[in-house]
Parts: sequence; structure tokens; C-alpha cells
Amino acid sequence: MRLTHFTDYSLRVLIYLAVKGEERATIAEIAERFAISRNHLMKVVQELNRLGYLHATRGKHGGLLLNRAPDEIPLGGLIRDIEPDLGLVECFRDDNGCVITPACRLKPILGEALAAFVAVLDRYTLADLLGQQRAELITLLNIEDAAS
Repeated sequence: MRLTHFTDYSLRVLIYLAVKGEERATIAEIAERFAISRNHLMKVVQELNRLGYLHATRGKHGGLLLNRAPDEIPLGGLIRDIEPDLGLVECFRDDNGCVITPACRLKPILGEALAAFVAVLDRYTLADLLGQQRAELITLLNIEDAAS
């Protein structure tokens, strides 16, 4: 299984905003810190805003803030919301054309593995990604710590 860049960038945006706390961030700032495409990040932010994970304000004093506390953002829910296709193999999809599907045991086994993967993610929140590493994340992302 492989998560998309979109999901990876979604996690990075939310981690960045969680580290910033109540201080607004911009798309340009986040794109620079992670060395990723600003245009791609705009699409990610737009989707996170649409789904209610963050709040985007336009204008001179605009920016991005988390819409919920980090401990209220479960990772499993985020992955299910963002990841477009958790169908690991063709038989998971509506357009399944695999001829052995009626006799194959792969789908239920992979289904069980996928359920276990998401169940583990459901035990963690965005806050768990910060843990005791907030100070190190501040340094690595070159963020001025407003909480200090």
C-alpha cells in the first residue's frame, strides 16, 4: 500500500499548522519550508478547508489555521477523507474485471490488512504526531515559536 503525495502533503500541512498553534501560516510559507510545489499545496489546502480540517482566510491579514484542536483530528479519519482510493487491488474497485475474483481469497485477506492499518491510525491524532518533538519540529521547520 502506498499513500498519495496529496495525503502526504495534507499531513505535512496539518503538522505545520499544529506546530504554529494560534499563529497563521501561508501556503507560500509552508511550500517553502517543505520544498514542495505551491500550486500543488494550494489544491491540498483547498481540500483540507472544504473538509473542515483547517480554516483559510484570504486577504492581507489572512492565512491558515487549524479548524480543530490537534487532539480532535484522528489520523484514520483524515486518511479515509483524503486518500482517493484505498482499493489495494483491482477486486476492491467497482470496475473489477479480474476473472478469478469468485474463487480468490486475496480480497478478504487484503481487506483485513487494510482494516488493521486504518484501525491503528484511528488510535492516533494529529497531536500524537507532535508529541515531545514540538521543539525539534519548530527548529527543523524554521518556525518562530510564539508560545515561548
